[in-house]
Amino acid sequence: MKVAVLMGGASFERAISLDSGKRVCEALEEAGHKVVPLDTTKDLVPTLRSERPDVAYSALHGKHGEDGTIQSLLEFLEIPFVGSPAAVCHDTWNKATIPLALRSWAAGQGGMSSASYPQGVCLARDAMKDMGAATAIDLFEQRIPGGYPLCVKPACGGSALGVHRVECVEDMGAALLDALTYDDEVLVQEWIDGVEVAVSILGNGWDAHALPPVEIIVRDGLYDTDARLSDEAVDYYTPVRPSSLSNNEADAQAIRAEIERASLEVYRAYGVCDMGRVDLIWDGAQARVLEVNVSPGMTERSLFPVACDAAGLSMTAVLDRLVCEHA
Repeated sequence: MKVAVLMGGASFERAISLDSGKRVCEALEEAGHKVVPLDTTKDLVPTLRSERPDVAYSALHGKHGEDGTIQSLLEFLEIPFVGSPAAVCHDTWNKATIPLALRSWAAGQGGMSSASYPQGVCLARDAMKDMGAATAIDLFEQRIPGGYPLCVKPACGGSALGVHRVECVEDMGAALLDALTYDDEVLVQEWIDGVEVAVSILGNGWDAHALPPVEIIVRDGLYDTDARLSDEAVDYYTPVRPSSLSNNEADAQAIRAEIERASLEVYRAYGVCDMGRVDLIWDGAQARVLEVNVSPGMTERSLFPVACDAAGLSMTAVLDRLVCEHA
């Protein structure tokens, strides 16, 4: 089949997207498909109409790639594509929607849910700039359980861009300003300590299944943008080490199952399709969901390929199956 692989774009994550796109192209060519690699420039639509691909795969990350923009365009052009529809991408793009998604899911399941999330508030740039909300940053300590340290991050975005651990009110202003350079809304939440885990998922609805969870260990500091792009800053363990979850092997297995169950719950709550990744922290008592990624990275160090390897799945086989399902 002729497969258009969309990559690059104009987001802060352009470089990562180009790396992901390159690896996707290589895998699909290995599977025997005719690949058309396309940067998302002003020539994209004319080229798509001229090439008339059987199916598209978006390796775009960040704005325009995960917020529903490219998906709505492909829907308009009536080009089948791998991944979630525009409406789902629009919802998952904003991390502030996680509480509503999980509450709605729990209501449909008789009030039962394995997943939780950090408590916090979401404020718009306009409220900070034009309505005086910046004068009330002293209230964060009262409004958010546990007080400092707090997590400050853009409501929308990936690769940990603009994420800060804030230890005191004096440092809050600078963190808010930086986060708001990446998005129009900022989240201020509990800082959650625990085991950081990424759970990649394949499939749709009740047929979706979790791949082995990847445990993320940062050698120094935070799992921020620089750490994610470094070969030396982070260690991955796939699957998550039982000893990180509990000293008792049976308990560790039960906790891992709980982590996978929580990830599948939020995946299904949003209606994510084909593939995705759920990032969370096991805080010792529950799985605290941080975000849902509808366009996982596909670079050599990305978490989705690492999970596929641990599951005995080749990227060639996974991507071949996904594009064939949509053609």
